[in-house]
Amino acid sequence: MNSMSEEIEKVRCLIIGSGPAGYTAAIYAARADLRPVMYQGLQPGGQLTITTDVDNYPGYPYGIKGPEMMEDFNKQAVRFGTDVRFGIVTWVDFSQRPFLVEADDGKKILAETVILATGASAMWLGLETEKLYMGQGVSGCATCDGFFYRGQDVAIVGGGDTAAEEATYLAKLCRKVYLIHRRNELRASKAMQHKVFSTPNIEMIWDSVAEEVLGDDSGVTGLRIRNVKSGEEQDLTVTGFFVAIGHSPNTEVFRGQVELDKAGYVKTIPGTARTSVEGIFAAGDVQDHYYRQAITAAGTGCMAAIEAERFLSSVHQ
Repeated sequence: MNSMSEEIEKVRCLIIGSGPAGYTAAIYAARADLRPVMYQGLQPGGQLTITTDVDNYPGYPYGIKGPEMMEDFNKQAVRFGTDVRFGIVTWVDFSQRPFLVEADDGKKILAETVILATGASAMWLGLETEKLYMGQGVSGCATCDGFFYRGQDVAIVGGGDTAAEEATYLAKLCRKVYLIHRRNELRASKAMQHKVFSTPNIEMIWDSVAEEVLGDDSGVTGLRIRNVKSGEEQDLTVTGFFVAIGHSPNTEVFRGQVELDKAGYVKTIPGTARTSVEGIFAAGDVQDHYYRQAITAAGTGCMAAIEAERFLSSVHQ
């Protein structure tokens, strides 16, 4: 039993996941002398590492590459004393404080507070060419990347509210937006459908699926689609291809440990980063399926760290 307790590392603040939320939480927690430990997760830096240009984050007047930006965040967190570790958390027990957590390297940690910042992953179609042109014309976020396609023709695939919202957003910037859906009616709400159908430069392509992203060294040049009823193929000339079939929160390891909503996102008390378990906080896309922006993720990361520091102060008084 003694040897077991010696193997368990004790930390005041454990941050699970990186990206803007996790790194911002780390910066604030480290500056508050919480000596945070961070496990970066499967995709260190999060979704921004598959984004080329980030033009909408304040402080970068000429834009910055997503991976470069995340490296800056990482360096700042480390500068203040964050112990950043490559690896994933594979098991948690949030039933009592301190919380017991196990990482994929077998290390066990007892954490007085935990910040969940594991994000969400965009769902993709699974096409080889989709991967090939990721960040070179293929995107999972119209509000992040739409600006780069101003005055151009683009295609978007999906049929829910996200696809409808992104199509109408792109229509304000682009010359033409093809909205491709595998059925003959949208799943989006009636209000969103009305927006789509009343936007003149959105062209619906029904009963169709994306077969292949076409491109060359410059990036995406077109999209091959197939009609699911006739089998007929057609090539669209587009420079951008947006996939809007949903996001999946990375919360599987937390299931049954904190309260999740029906879509699997961590539920937080409105206006806070607090979860259903005292001492566990959540930040970024793991608890936000609405905004999903780097700036909002960073803001909630700041909130989570401040709340963790105040929680520790209150329990140690």
